[in-house]
Amino acid sequence: MTTDVLETLVRREESVSAEQWAGFWAALTPGHTSRAEVVGVLSSLATDLPDTATMLAFIESVGPREGRTDLPGGAEGTVNIVGTGGGPRTMNISTAAAFVAAAAGTRVVKTGSRSYASSLGSIDLLGRAGIPTTANTEETLRQLRQSGLAFAGQYVYPAELIRLARTIVPVGMKAFGRFLNVVGPFIADVPAQAQLTGVSARAPLAMVRELAQGHQARAVWVTANDYGVDELLSFAMNSVYRPDGTVEYLEPASVASGKGELADLAPVPPDDAVGHFLAALAGTVNRTVTETVCLNAAALLMAAGDSATWPGAYDTAMDSVRGGHAAELAASLIPVESAPGPGGMP
Repeated sequence: MTTDVLETLVRREESVSAEQWAGFWAALTPGHTSRAEVVGVLSSLATDLPDTATMLAFIESVGPREGRTDLPGGAEGTVNIVGTGGGPRTMNISTAAAFVAAAAGTRVVKTGSRSYASSLGSIDLLGRAGIPTTANTEETLRQLRQSGLAFAGQYVYPAELIRLARTIVPVGMKAFGRFLNVVGPFIADVPAQAQLTGVSARAPLAMVRELAQGHQARAVWVTANDYGVDELLSFAMNSVYRPDGTVEYLEPASVASGKGELADLAPVPPDDAVGHFLAALAGTVNRTVTETVCLNAAALLMAAGDSATWPGAYDTAMDSVRGGHAAELAASLIPVESAPGPGGMP
């Protein structure tokens, strides 16, 4: 069945069905699968993304695990934030927005990875800050109860991906990041009712919107902007696609000041990342960082149903930063030994 999927992908005459993907996974066992064929499947997927039907069938074939389709108790009103990655490099805006929104009272799960496209993904940042990711759903729900914020570990992703990675060794999964970044937001088994997914310039917006519309587990909000970054930008023209199919456009000065540029959001060297991140939560980096983080936090409030208007949600997020609540939440989660010193180093 590995050959069947590969041939279908190469011909591009028809979509790969869920049944074909199921056969692919069934054949993915030691001694029964050619590593070259599996690498060929992944290369085909990443080099030229297949049609939406093939992507939807892939997503269907790997989840949800254990037949669970209902929302776990305690996950009501929770929103997951995850982007497609791959766009212009910025500081970790989405992780900062998760802290700000959680400190404002919205329950947030942050999923992410070591990033196939950037130098410092959310897991890398959290690791440097000494904040652990969760190992299972129960732990995620417990973190949500305790602080309103949880960082879900790699357990949320299907075991099939682990089998893929083991099959293609020594080839790494990073080589196939474009495909993985597009399907990633839709294959994670996250205890959340809603989801906010930003789309970068490297991901096909139309396809991501279709994947979001076809997603059954969560109500997915999709965002994009004219800079190609996978988060909302306070100085850009932003598009927000709601789960009901409607779209709204946030002009640069419609909520925030509209001033700033992409360079204001540039990442810092990894050794300075934690200190810079905490400064962003305190609102002391620069105006563009503060406004952009708060705009994304506002989107989380909107997706969770905790605010009905963008100005109201944005003001709430700003209060979370200016009132010191976001910084206090971070301080409560970061171990003393990992907190940055005066020079920004732990």
